[in-house]
Amino acid sequence: MMLIYTFIFGYIFKTREPNFAIFVFVGLTMWNFFANTVSKSTKIVKSNKAIVSKVYLPKFIMIETELAVNFFKMLFSWAIIVGMLIVWQVKFSPMMFLTIPLFVVELIFTFGLSCIVLHFGVFVEDLANVVRIILRFVFYATGIFYSLETRIESDALRNLLLHYNPMAFFVQSTRRCLIYHTLPEAKWLLIWTVISLLLCVIGVRLIYKYENSYVKSI
Repeated sequence: MMLIYTFIFGYIFKTREPNFAIFVFVGLTMWNFFANTVSKSTKIVKSNKAIVSKVYLPKFIMIETELAVNFFKMLFSWAIIVGMLIVWQVKFSPMMFLTIPLFVVELIFTFGLSCIVLHFGVFVEDLANVVRIILRFVFYATGIFYSLETRIESDALRNLLLHYNPMAFFVQSTRRCLIYHTLPEAKWLLIWTVISLLLCVIGVRLIYKYENSYVKSI
């Protein structure tokens, strides 16, 4: 996918972002971790019906397991990114380490949202299809293969996409730290940290409150 996007947007549409291949791959890596976890969460209870109906376990543990699997897969992508940084001779900067707290916040956000999706996925039969369509829209609004900062001319729309779309914020901030050696916006990082924690509280409370009815529904 990185090669396809690099060819189409880098050569056909003449996107001129510095280190464009790394630019795309960082976006895909951050996005795939989020999207794969959320989309899988919609049917995770029904997919584990045999376990859920026979053994009690807090249902959010299934989300944690899925996060661990996707995190392990993502490590391979980050190993490739490190190799690309070396090949493209991107200079080392201490700011690169700021990608760690950014990913931690993305992890918390993904967990909280996945718990909420897990809950409603038990009762809403077609939620997986709805989530898939929404994720496709958010994918194109996140700027995986283009820069929201340089491609969006309207200041209002650019600020809306960069700050109120959490994945756009995480992806763009990671690129800033890793490739361009600039600081992420601390204010919005704090805001999304608080929102992510609230989503976790809401999601876990929903699961604990209604998990006894999950078996009946599936």
